[in-house]
Parts: sequence; structure tokens; C-alpha cells
Amino acid sequence: MIRNRKKEALVALVLIAPFVASYGLVFIYPTIDLFILSFQKVPLIGEGSWIGLDNYERLPRDRRFATALWNTAYFVVLSVVPGTLIALAISLGVARLAGRLQSLVLALFFLPYILPVSVVYRIWDWTLNFQFGIAMHVFDLIGIDRIPIFKVTAWFMPAVALVTIWWTAGFSILLFLAGLRAIPQEIYEAAALDNASRWTMFRRVTWPLLWPVTALVLTIQLILQLKIFDQVYLFSQGGRPNDNLVMVYYIFQRAFVNNDGGRAAAIAVVLFLMVIVISVLNFQLMRFSEKRP
Repeated sequence: MIRNRKKEALVALVLIAPFVASYGLVFIYPTIDLFILSFQKVPLIGEGSWIGLDNYERLPRDRRFATALWNTAYFVVLSVVPGTLIALAISLGVARLAGRLQSLVLALFFLPYILPVSVVYRIWDWTLNFQFGIAMHVFDLIGIDRIPIFKVTAWFMPAVALVTIWWTAGFSILLFLAGLRAIPQEIYEAAALDNASRWTMFRRVTWPLLWPVTALVLTIQLILQLKIFDQVYLFSQGGRPNDNLVMVYYIFQRAFVNNDGGRAAAIAVVLFLMVIVISVLNFQLMRFSEKRP
């Protein structure tokens, strides 16, 4: 038995060694190097000098960092919970369909999720562009003044949040549908025998049993939207990018525009810690809410 256990342990180590090596090379080493860079004054490529906590001490006085932090938080509020609720509502509707019709409708909702961000940008630019957008021609027909949505700061984040929800809702819908199909039909049949209304079934059966999936969707969306970059970068072209900064966009500017690798690394570390702390807190709050009677 001892010899067999040692052999099994050796086989297990051999099997997981490629994953551990690739994980260390792709994630662990760059993360450690990122933390080290954040304590240095260093260009993006080249040698630097050790300056301790200076990069972190300058962040509270950095107005663009404050703008990026606020815009990121604002975007998360606009996209995470509304996107989750919209995906839940759509999944409840799709679940009522059957056969090929259900497959067709689900495919239509999931199709945007597989599109690259450049295609998503082009679609919505054709729709909302101030000069030639389809929506602007509709505004002209009904007598509403055209709005330069992606050029006005007040409209920019809500518009990008709308685009992001449209783009990413398909995956959340799939998760909710999987959760709905895992609920035994016998529970609904028993509730129907008790003359329970649809709202009562949802509130007493569907929602409590779907809560773990909801917590998962919220956590995934929270992590994804905290790291938003592509949409903001593309839709900011020709506008006022400094007013639309988010955390990853600011890291990009510091690293590739200002060639300040140390400051960029410090901002990246702050974002990294934010994602970890907020995700853990969100997951724990979801678990606590699930356990409440």
C-alpha cells in the first residue's frame, strides 16, 4: 500500500507539473514582477531605480487616477446589477419556449457574445454615431435633436454600459437557463396543486433555488466590468479620453503613452487588489444572503 501510494503521488505530480509550470510562468512570475516594478521608477522597457512607496503615495494626489477610479465604479454600478437582472428576465422568457423556437431565440441572444469587440464597436458606431448613425436619423424623423452620445461625458458611460450589457448578456443567459433546468419540475407541479400564482412560484421556488447561479453571475460580471478597457478605448476615439478614463485605460496611458512603467505597475496593483477584495466580499455577501431564512 505504501509503495502504491508513492507511485500514485508521483504520477499525480507528473500530470499536474505542466499546468503548475505554465501557471507559474504566465501568472505567478508576472504578478511578482509587477509588485517589484511598482516600487521602482522605471520605463516600460529598461532598467529602473528603487523609490519605495513613492508611486503609491502619489496616487491620492493624481486627479486622473481619481477620475479613472470613479468612472470604473460608476460603470460597475451601471452594468453589473442591471445586466444580471436583464439576463435573468430574458432567461425566464426563453425557458418558456420549446423546441427549435427556443434554440433560435437563444442563439439570437447569444450571438453578440461571440463577436469581437471591434465588430461590436462598429455596429454601435453605425447605430449611435452623431453624423450618420441610424438612431440619429430616427431622432430626425420624430423631431428630436441629435445627441453626440459618445462625445458628451454625461452620456458616455451609460451608453458604453448599454453596449456592454447587449454584448455580454448571452453568457449570463446561458448560466441562468442551466440553473432553471436544474430545478425539478415536481416542485412547480406541487406548487400548482396548491394554486400558487406565477409570482409566488418565482418568489418562493425559482428565486431561492436560482440564487447560487445569480451569485455566480454577479461575481463574474463584477470581475469582468472592473477590468473594462476595450469599449472605453474604442468609443473614446475622437472624443475626450481623459474624461472617460477607467482603471485599465489609465494603466495603458501610463505604460504605453507616458512610458512610466513604475506608475502603471502601481495602478495595476491597486486594481488587482480591488478585484480580489471586492470579489471576495461580494461572494461572501451572496453566501450570507443565501443562508438567511
